[in-house]
Amino acid sequence: MQEAVTSVLSQYANFNGRARRSEYWFYTLAVVIVSVIAAIIDAILGVMILQWVVIIATIVPSLSVGARRLHDTDKSGWLQLIGIIPLIGAIVLIVFYAMDSTPDNKYGPNPKGAQLGGYGTPPVV
Repeated sequence: MQEAVTSVLSQYANFNGRARRSEYWFYTLAVVIVSVIAAIIDAILGVMILQWVVIIATIVPSLSVGARRLHDTDKSGWLQLIGIIPLIGAIVLIVFYAMDSTPDNKYGPNPKGAQLGGYGTPPVV
C-alpha cells in the first residue's frame, strides 16, 4: 500500500499514462482510512477542520490516479465526470475502475506486461 500511495503522490498532478488496479485501489483505501481517522478526531474536537484538509489535499491526486486508471482500460479520463450522475455514475465508475488492463493502447504500454518494478518504476539493479 505504501508503494501505491507514494507512486500516486509522486505523480500528484500527472493525468497522462496508466495506473494499475492495485495502485488505484490501494491509494483509495489509504484515503478512506485517513478520512475516517480525520472524522474521528474532528468528532472528538467538535470541529470539521481535518476532514476538509484531507479533502483538499487529496482531490487532485485522486482525480489524476482516476484518469490514469481509466487510461489503463483504454477510456478517457474525462469519463470521471460520469460520477456527477447520482448513484448510477458511481456504479459505472466502480465497474470501469475494476476492469482489467488492456494491452498497449494510445495512453502507453501496459504496466502489467512491462518488465518493471512496482507501479512503473524501473527495477533496482
